[in-house]
Amino acid sequence: MSSPVTADPPRPATSSRAGRDLPVAVAVGLGLLAVVGASLWFRKEAFAVFAVVACTAALWELGQALTRRGIHIPLLPLVVGMVGMLVSAYTSGPEALLVAFLLTVGGSVVWRVLDGGGAQALRDAAAATFAAAYIPFMAGFVLLMLAAPDGAQRVGLFILLVVASDTGGYAMGVLAGRHPLAPSVSPKKTWEGLGGSLLLACAVGAAGMVWVFDAPPLVGVALGAASVLTATLGDLAESMLKRDLSLKDMGTLLPGHGGVLDRIDAMLLTAPLVHLVLLALVPAA
Repeated sequence: MSSPVTADPPRPATSSRAGRDLPVAVAVGLGLLAVVGASLWFRKEAFAVFAVVACTAALWELGQALTRRGIHIPLLPLVVGMVGMLVSAYTSGPEALLVAFLLTVGGSVVWRVLDGGGAQALRDAAAATFAAAYIPFMAGFVLLMLAAPDGAQRVGLFILLVVASDTGGYAMGVLAGRHPLAPSVSPKKTWEGLGGSLLLACAVGAAGMVWVFDAPPLVGVALGAASVLTATLGDLAESMLKRDLSLKDMGTLLPGHGGVLDRIDAMLLTAPLVHLVLLALVPAA
């Protein structure tokens, strides 16, 4: 008598092919969008505070992750400099953001070198420079957008473009993903997912240009496509960093998403692009 075939155990209802706890991830994502939307709607300064909190959490997560390789970045001068960069960008423009960045790097390097340690101090100082450029400097471009008279709309479109890229890629990847995009870096990303990202982000960009900025839809399509490229690069760059540090997620602050840095990695590289494109093609109202 042949033995009965044992079926594979059913997949838990809360998991997905992409490895997320989908109901929790959706709930947290919608909650974050609600907070961001409310802050942009009622008071732009409230969003600036939200950005400071998010960048502080991301810096802390990065610092904790780097300790796995014996690297200890000076968090205090980095956080103080981060606040200075974001406030300077919002109140005084790009030149002030650059000056604040240079002061932050200089202060962090001096802080760490004075603490002693020789070659280790230089290694930590180099990591602090990377941290300052990666998180607060890139985030400063979001505050540059926010400072415009129609800054709430600019930041809102920027966030929706990145969310559309992530959502379109996730949905298409789960439904039809077959061909890995970068298997050695992020095995779950697929070319089909990239196509879904392009479709949804271009649609959001075109709609935003027509309904919000009264601009040609082709500008939105181009902006959406470019945003997908930078968002994907940002996601892959953080995946490479996590792989080097032997981490699945940068943190656990956001259930279903991982850490704060896992959620804003695509935004960090996309912010300069969206700011510069809107600055050049869509004059401030």
